[in-house]
Amino acid sequence: MAANRYNSPRRADAAAATRAEILAAARELFVRDGYAETTVPKIARAAGVAVPTVYTSAGGKADILAALLMPIMEDPAATETASAVRATSDGAEIIRLIGYGTWQNHARHWDTVVELFPQARAEPAAAAVHDRILRGYQQAVGVIADRLAESGTLRAGLSRDDAHDILWFYFGAGAWPALVRDRGWSLERTRDWLIEAASRDLLSG
Repeated sequence: MAANRYNSPRRADAAAATRAEILAAARELFVRDGYAETTVPKIARAAGVAVPTVYTSAGGKADILAALLMPIMEDPAATETASAVRATSDGAEIIRLIGYGTWQNHARHWDTVVELFPQARAEPAAAAVHDRILRGYQQAVGVIADRLAESGTLRAGLSRDDAHDILWFYFGAGAWPALVRDRGWSLERTRDWLIEAASRDLLSG
């Protein structure tokens, strides 16, 4: 009995380490070669394990991609940003908060957000996670649009839905890779420019 109690944590640690190695190998292959070109045998070779071990430790290719996307959903920056937004009625501060929140998310999870997330649409099993993340993020931006509308600081003529659309344009999935990956901007320059541009387009005076 004592031996089993000592061995179980060791086995669990070994299993967790194997899974982490598989996920790390898969991440590198997905980013470098793309989801379609990456096979489970390739993942197994890169991780230094047998093919059956990949399936027992991390599942199939779609399961692995879904697991790699989970840190986007679990990052505390989203909850922290939402809490801070609820605590203020200053429109400029609300936009600053979403700018810094999305900056933190991209800084922590750049490859996941920019390289892996779009690939999830190609695989039905992973697409469910992709859609859940996308809907969740759109809803979070909608909450910020609600807060801006409630604050009374929106430009004249802008509705709550207009604010949602403009916030999504600046802080959704497209602007960061367009400026950082495609144009070579730093994350900090992108953050500051997006905050300034969104504030100009959304706020009165």
